[in-house]
Amino acid sequence: MVPPQWYLLLAGAVFCIGLFGILTKRNALLFLMSVELMLNAANINLVAFSQFWGNVTGQTFGLFTMALAAAEVAVGIGIILVLYRNFNDIDVTVPNTMRW
Repeated sequence: MVPPQWYLLLAGAVFCIGLFGILTKRNALLFLMSVELMLNAANINLVAFSQFWGNVTGQTFGLFTMALAAAEVAVGIGIILVLYRNFNDIDVTVPNTMRW
């Protein structure tokens, strides 16, 4: 049996990679991928603690988190398409005003 510390270490590493991607990348697609990495790190923690405590509550929350991630991707892809249509680029620093 794998101890929960290894799962926490893996989740911490995945979360740090996602945080690094959010803080350094300007591309909207890479930004969304970094958010997905952070959500997956949270899922790893939820499932690890669920297995450690012997109940399915963490796995249930993990399923809800996956549904949230799918909704986030759907909205994010829509935003990226609008960015590309209006600015011909998916750099998140280009649009600095909210206008029609």
